[in-house]
Amino acid sequence: MRKNKIRILHVAQAAGGVDRYIRMLLKYLDKEKFENILVCSQDFHEEDYKGLLDSFEQIEMTRAIGRTDLKAIKEVRALIKKYNPDIVYAHSSKAGAIARVADIGIKNCCVYNPHGWAFNMRCSAKKKAMYTAIEKIAAPFCDKIICISEAEKQSALDKKICRKEKLQVIFNGVDIEAYENGVHGTVKRGDLNIPENAFVVGMVGRISPQKAPDVFVKMAKQVKEKVPNAHFIIVGNGDQESDIRKYAADNGFSDSLHITGWVDNPMSYVELFDVACLLSRWEGFGLALPEYMMGSVK
Repeated sequence: MRKNKIRILHVAQAAGGVDRYIRMLLKYLDKEKFENILVCSQDFHEEDYKGLLDSFEQIEMTRAIGRTDLKAIKEVRALIKKYNPDIVYAHSSKAGAIARVADIGIKNCCVYNPHGWAFNMRCSAKKKAMYTAIEKIAAPFCDKIICISEAEKQSALDKKICRKEKLQVIFNGVDIEAYENGVHGTVKRGDLNIPENAFVVGMVGRISPQKAPDVFVKMAKQVKEKVPNAHFIIVGNGDQESDIRKYAADNGFSDSLHITGWVDNPMSYVELFDVACLLSRWEGFGLALPEYMMGSVK
């Protein structure tokens, strides 16, 4: 199996979007050229990777910083030595720190994709400073850092995370083939009590600060004032759901806001949208959206 193949060892802690990203990446990597091993946290499910991987390894990794990180580093290092990969590919901030430290002194190519910088999330100044410091300290221990947008690259340069030459922008893709070959029309507007003639604005994402659902509902309030038959869909769930529902209720459009919770078929809901919003909590970016939306719906 090893002969003439490039062996990649992926390390991931956060599930959700990272999980989907890795599965799509593995789906389209040439299996004749690449051998893939996934080292992941307890939040991943081996059955989701059937036919995509050559090896699946699970260890305990938690999102919060703590003493268990030392154990995770030791276990990841042991697995790197066991599989002797050509490339170590670290996904997201926590796994990125663990994998890069674990890989110190081992001969291979180390690639890191933060999937959105932690220091750009809405959090205290102290946490922002801590996340920035961790990224700066860990940056020398990888060969390339993949940014998912030009904005992410510029953010890294503004924070002086590393030299410009180490940063590479590779945009996230959409699995068009899976969508085209999937079943369409399984979810109807009536299933959500949305009138057929409504103007529907939607977003897909975790209802948490990083995905800026607060920006979405503030935009929804302004759109509702201009377009009375507008309805809004959030495909996902998260710890800010009660705050988002309260804002909609306080501003008189709770009947027009529809939150699906976690679903396995998000594209079935996207098919209901007239406008899809792509939001993230990046400094100064998301708040420009309501003005843009005002010019889009007339």
